[in-house]
Amino acid sequence: MVDKHPKNWNEIKTNDSWALFKIMSEFVYGYERLSEIGPCVSVFGSARTKPGEKYYELAVKVANKIVDQGYGIITGGGPGIMEAGNKGANLGGGTSVGLNIDLPFEQHDNPYIDANKNLDFDYFFVRKVMFVKYSQGFVVMPGGFGTLDELFEAITLIQTRKIDKFPIILVGTEFWSGLLDWIKTTLAEKLKTVSIEDLDLIELVDTEDEVVEILDKFYNQYDLSPNF
Repeated sequence: MVDKHPKNWNEIKTNDSWALFKIMSEFVYGYERLSEIGPCVSVFGSARTKPGEKYYELAVKVANKIVDQGYGIITGGGPGIMEAGNKGANLGGGTSVGLNIDLPFEQHDNPYIDANKNLDFDYFFVRKVMFVKYSQGFVVMPGGFGTLDELFEAITLIQTRKIDKFPIILVGTEFWSGLLDWIKTTLAEKLKTVSIEDLDLIELVDTEDEVVEILDKFYNQYDLSPNF
């Protein structure tokens, strides 16, 4: 936790400088471990979604279908949709990666992560770099602030050409259509704070077959497949 009311500014400055070494070590740790996993797709969504609920079971099917196509699955490593994504990968015999982070609530390892692909992070920003760097696509299920954070950061990085374009697939029309309508009517058309073309970065689907179809279509145009 960051102390917003420090007693000694010189001590705070010194601690900040030393923290750089911990940050660098976390980047090295992530790069070395994830550089070996092969092509993967990240699955995001709420940690609060329970087994048996609609989107939990759909996330299992989506992840299972993705690994059938030769990709692995990366999640945030916790419960809910993250667990469902790793479960689908595990059931399909595919690579199942978890990027865990220490949180005061909700987060704990789920049992479907490959034993040698369960990574722990202290810094959100380092963890987010790993998601973007080592994913061939984002599949975004219904979720909360963390899910939206990952979604909009990916869109921003692609929009500003800081990273190459990759598929960003929203799953769940009933959940996402209101947000997309607001972006189109309020941000793009009324306020003109974004371009209407920016919506082309996002795909909206409802089934696991549609997810795989988008991934295949995107990479086929570059003559790439999951073994690239």
